[in-house]
Amino acid sequence: MRRAGVLAALAGLALAGCTTPPKPVCPAGQAQMRTAQLFLGGKAPTRPNEADLRRFIDQEVTPRFPDGVTVVPGGGRWKGAQNQMIRDAAKVVLIVLPARGDAQANVEAVRAAYRQRFNQDSVVVTPPAACVAL
Repeated sequence: MRRAGVLAALAGLALAGCTTPPKPVCPAGQAQMRTAQLFLGGKAPTRPNEADLRRFIDQEVTPRFPDGVTVVPGGGRWKGAQNQMIRDAAKVVLIVLPARGDAQANVEAVRAAYRQRFNQDSVVVTPPAACVAL
């Protein structure tokens, strides 16, 4: 009997981990929308300069997200193949995703284009939801 109670409690805990977090309650005048943050780094020797990045944004990002994006400077650190800490300058592209269905495919297309054009291993993307006032 005791074993059944323990198993039931463990099953309940396991199922609790499967729940999704509640959606944020947005203040009046704001609506919940999906957003994407792309982290565009640059390893040497193909590290893009400012002109390269502007051209990339103009050619690859803006046509896919014509409603606008925000680009801010950033930087990060990551552990390289030799277990050494590597510091990397980056640009962070912030996008409020349109409601139309091709938004995620467009994000993936931007990631693929950046990796290919600048010979990068990856482009980190975080897809949070946010309260947005337009």
